[in-house]
Amino acid sequence: MEHKLPCLLGCNTKELEQIAIELGEPAYRGRQIARWIYRKQVDSLDAMSDLPAAFRARLAAHYVLGWPQVVHREVAADGTIKYLLRLEDGQSVESVYLPYPDRVSACLSTQVGCPAGCRFCATAQGGLARNLTAGEIVGQYLVMQRESPRRISHVVYMGMGEPLWNYEATVKSLRLLGGEVGLSMRNLTVSTVGVVPGILALAKEDLPITLALSLHAPDDALRARLIPTARKWKLDEILAACAEYARITKRNLTFEYLLIGGVNDSPEQARALAALLERWKLPGNVNLIPFNYVETPEGFRRPTREAIARFREALVAAGRVTTQRMTRGDAINAACGQLRRRMALSDNKTLRVVSSVPRAMLSSLPEPT
Repeated sequence: MEHKLPCLLGCNTKELEQIAIELGEPAYRGRQIARWIYRKQVDSLDAMSDLPAAFRARLAAHYVLGWPQVVHREVAADGTIKYLLRLEDGQSVESVYLPYPDRVSACLSTQVGCPAGCRFCATAQGGLARNLTAGEIVGQYLVMQRESPRRISHVVYMGMGEPLWNYEATVKSLRLLGGEVGLSMRNLTVSTVGVVPGILALAKEDLPITLALSLHAPDDALRARLIPTARKWKLDEILAACAEYARITKRNLTFEYLLIGGVNDSPEQARALAALLERWKLPGNVNLIPFNYVETPEGFRRPTREAIARFREALVAAGRVTTQRMTRGDAINAACGQLRRRMALSDNKTLRVVSSVPRAMLSSLPEPT
């Protein structure tokens, strides 16, 4: 069911002020709406209690809030929560709530599906349906924050989709999270497979965010095998754009490297990766991500602990700062696209909206050790 009325979610304060004026109210009513949406996370116009009833009625006649609805959620023992959210037109996307001892992060999607075609990713197996709006991107954060007993302070754009192929909505959503929701821009990370024009454009946006490059291979041949769209831009083109990004923004990058057993996890490949980044004088750490099992035609598998350790040791010996992502949510299909794909395969019926997780349940979840 496609909605016909425009959404308030996704409008910034200035835009909401203009809407208020157009509906015969003073501009400050728009500021009130912005606070209700982005700071108080309300999903109903009726809940905006300091707005006159007549104004709320006029708003309802011309706009919808446009909140995503939770249709499924799975909670892991480590506190990770995987959400499947239904949008106004019936499409669905995934988001992940990631609690850590020192912070809470949210992983957001930017597209319904993804066109990148990564061979190791469940999302890629479903193709691309459409881009998300800025409101639909930010709405994922608001849904999770409303349920969370803790402040979600960090956001990573590492869910479904390629953010830089949905450039305008991605940039607007970053500004909404910073300016309207009140998050520190330095706690926002955008991941890309290497969309060169998007990287160069993002460098000029004056956004002090972190850019993460999904690298996954030290050479073009292997990278093209893992990421078919990588054939469009070679590694030298991508890393040249990253170097320009670092020069303009004065920000370090993160280089994401998915380790797949027997494919890209040898010490020789680690040394080649370090040499590649050194050749371009690129600042930033390499973040190792052990493969989170997805059924693939190639039969990809998770590397052994010994292989992960050898790869990391080779990078460190080459002088590259290296981190390893904590494995979260294996039991709940937390890798990108897994839950949406499984739900689609198991149930062709319309997904049912489910009630929220009680705060008491969330606050009782164990912290990771």
